[in-house]
Amino acid sequence: MSEKNKYGQYFTIPLIADFMVSLIRHSKDSRILEPSCGQGVFLRCLEDQGFSNLLAYEIDHDLAKEFSYVCHQSFLSVSTCHKFEVVIGNPPYIRWKNLEQELKEELQNNALWKTYFNSLCDYLFIFILKSIEHLTDNGELIFICTDYWMNSTHSATLRDYICKNGYFSEIYHFKEAPLFEGVTASFVIFRFVKSQKREKEITLYRYNKARGLPLTHELLTLSCFQKEIIPHFEIGKRWLLATQQQQNQINSFEEACKKPIGNLFGSYMFRLGEFCDIGNGMVSGLDAAFQINNTASLNSKEQAALISVIKAKDLRAYHFNNTTPYIFLKAKLEDRQFISEYPHFAEHFKPYLSRLAGRYSYQRDIPYWEFVFPRNQKLFERKEARIFVPCKERISNKRYFRFCYAPSGVFPTQDVTAIFRKPTCRESIEYLLAFLNNRRVFSWLELNGIVKGAIVEFSEAPIASIPYRPINWGNDEEVSIHKSITEEVRMYLFDKEEKHIDSINNHFNQLFKYD
Repeated sequence: MSEKNKYGQYFTIPLIADFMVSLIRHSKDSRILEPSCGQGVFLRCLEDQGFSNLLAYEIDHDLAKEFSYVCHQSFLSVSTCHKFEVVIGNPPYIRWKNLEQELKEELQNNALWKTYFNSLCDYLFIFILKSIEHLTDNGELIFICTDYWMNSTHSATLRDYICKNGYFSEIYHFKEAPLFEGVTASFVIFRFVKSQKREKEITLYRYNKARGLPLTHELLTLSCFQKEIIPHFEIGKRWLLATQQQQNQINSFEEACKKPIGNLFGSYMFRLGEFCDIGNGMVSGLDAAFQINNTASLNSKEQAALISVIKAKDLRAYHFNNTTPYIFLKAKLEDRQFISEYPHFAEHFKPYLSRLAGRYSYQRDIPYWEFVFPRNQKLFERKEARIFVPCKERISNKRYFRFCYAPSGVFPTQDVTAIFRKPTCRESIEYLLAFLNNRRVFSWLELNGIVKGAIVEFSEAPIASIPYRPINWGNDEEVSIHKSITEEVRMYLFDKEEKHIDSINNHFNQLFKYD
């Protein structure tokens, strides 16, 4: 069962709770804490597996009433003088902006929160950190939570605290497996040991079932996981769920995108945003209403008011399948004028009028025949080729992204992000296209991009942050490679023969050897 309320509760299913309890390495008489016990699923599992020295907290007085050792108060108010060999559970997930006022006030008066966090941080963070404070030496913390905090900017202090106070023995990465009903997120179960000892490696288990929950025996025998050994996390550095070999490849790619800036200042990494202008697609508010298939009967004004759009579903790596004609009126018109000058459009919109009236209008009075937010319109009107990519890309079953060449005059809507060469960029649009479709960029984004579960997000900021390998125009070999890549891309766009992709990849292999 899954239910959410003002305390950020998503209740754990017994299958997962049983598995987490099986990870406990301490003896049955160990002192065990559950800091947010909810309906008591962990407590039942602990009792069933022979653990009896239990204490739990639950802020919601309507839950877990049947357990005599549950304290119905906030875990955050409890003194950290009370120590435990094991802390286990499912901490609440609430962003600061969604917190009840009473919870915000409690955090603002909490010494740990004031020391490590601020209003850009999430409720989850303090539960992890305070749970570690309650552990004895060599005590273990076993939690299930979303994985976003392992890479987010605002959780950096939490990550450093964790590295200073112990190590992860194992992490189980479930990605988007439906561990909680109605929740789409990427989850991890981790076992952390509080210790001054520093382990060099973490055992990472990647969930490998294509869909659905595992069976009990699959969890207990770990047959539903792919096992990897990854380097342990370090203070002040990114946390990557990647093997040493994968990390070496990422580091090599980044080094190739750096420019030395003198002995005293180290090096500088080129980023795509320095060489490209990037814009998220225009928002119609109701795409179905603006797509028009029968264009033969349109008058000249109506024909002139059409734009060609490439939808995300039609994008492929390097090329696209189809364009879709959209109605896009820029002139400010009165009702009568619109109906008189654009009669076929007026008739086309009739079935959609009620839905168009319900569009989110950004607090403006927008006629039904206009886009609600034609953002980046000036950028898209540039008379030059551009690159399109879906603004969200699922990579669970593929090892490539769909960066696509689009000719001048073709527009993206909100499911597509567009990339243009800056006037100062000397590399061709074809070189940029090939670079973005290169396996090195895929690997980097898989680990460093904005990734939620198996979904990689491609808005302006994530694309701009991609390391970029510009051509050294003073190096004849690099100039020749650039020319060859440009020509091979043009030939591939013309005939779609895979031999050109092989050649492009070989040229990039040559280019990256020069660094």
